[in-house]
Amino acid sequence: MSDTAPYASKPEQSCGRLHGAGPSPTRSEYQRDRDRIIHSTAFRRLQHKTQVFLHHEGKHFRNRLTHTLEVSQMARSIARALRLNEDLAEAVALSHDLGHTPFGHAGERVLHEKMLALGGFDHNVQAMRVVTRLENRYAEHDGLNLTWETLEGILKHNGPLTHADGTPFGRYAREGLPAGIDDIPASADLGISTYASLEAQAAAIADDIAYNAHDIDDALRAGLIVLEDMIDVPLAGPIVAEVLGLYPDVAPKRQAHEVQRRLITRSIEDVIATSAAQIAGSGVASAADVRHAGRTLVSFSPETAAAEQGLKRFLFERVYRHESVMGPVRQSEAVVGSLFDHYMQARDLPGRWGVAAADAPTPQALARVVADFIAGMTDPYALDEYGRLFDARPDFR
Repeated sequence: MSDTAPYASKPEQSCGRLHGAGPSPTRSEYQRDRDRIIHSTAFRRLQHKTQVFLHHEGKHFRNRLTHTLEVSQMARSIARALRLNEDLAEAVALSHDLGHTPFGHAGERVLHEKMLALGGFDHNVQAMRVVTRLENRYAEHDGLNLTWETLEGILKHNGPLTHADGTPFGRYAREGLPAGIDDIPASADLGISTYASLEAQAAAIADDIAYNAHDIDDALRAGLIVLEDMIDVPLAGPIVAEVLGLYPDVAPKRQAHEVQRRLITRSIEDVIATSAAQIAGSGVASAADVRHAGRTLVSFSPETAAAEQGLKRFLFERVYRHESVMGPVRQSEAVVGSLFDHYMQARDLPGRWGVAAADAPTPQALARVVADFIAGMTDPYALDEYGRLFDARPDFR
């Protein structure tokens, strides 16, 4: 993209792929990454994986796929305004949730507990396993053979994993480094102590914006809250008051949509204005400079960041911990835990997974096979396997 800024990622300067792919006459390297991700099996499975509300509850609630598409659109919008490489931002956004388990974070929590002796389970690292090892469609290699920049963005879009001295950074200082970060095949060192590209940072904050907006929308649809409950909520409250004042007599679902679209627009505009100023003030002149800038450059303003945290607290208390959500969550945790325990004992996984399980030389190696298999399941497949193995099926209603 010739009109991108000097600090944008340049596909012609990519660190390349682990396996040579030859040049394309019609697509840039990051466009090829995007296309490989979209055509992958793991990407299609996202349509049957839970976001917040379980898959059975209604076709109009978000799932991992619809969430991913919304994040992708927002990431491109932010990247375009900041003169970044839109294709790389899109590739990172489209792949950022490929490592998520069935049943949303409930499944991830169970796998993390089951895998604690092996360093736990982390969905970002699992996404790396998916795109570098577990996708098996190509004749010449495992994985999708993505560029170094896309791999880096998947792994580090939320920031570095360690400080320069190797000590864990951010949330990993509390939780410890996830297992598997030292075993990721790539064309060069992924530099876990540096920041990712601005394009990956755009994808990360687009994820936050999408979560906030669509979780409000889904919670309203589910009847867990009404708009009036949010009048005093940071970030969203002023928008709710504005919409109810302008459109007091329109249908609630139209009011809700007005709130959602205004929240998205204002959040993105805040990010663009704040990030443009921060990038200019940082003096970065290349993508390499961005990685060593010492801080995230694509972000909310301090005021919006504080308000956004207040909104997240409201959603956590009123939506994510609502009994109509938590009841199915507990049942889905039991499903994932039972599947893991069964496969560890019986090793009767289907297809190539069964071969890998039979050949696993240690219990630790077997646990990794089982975790990979379960993490790749959709919600319906996990329930079918649970029904087949235990002659039972949870009633989530």
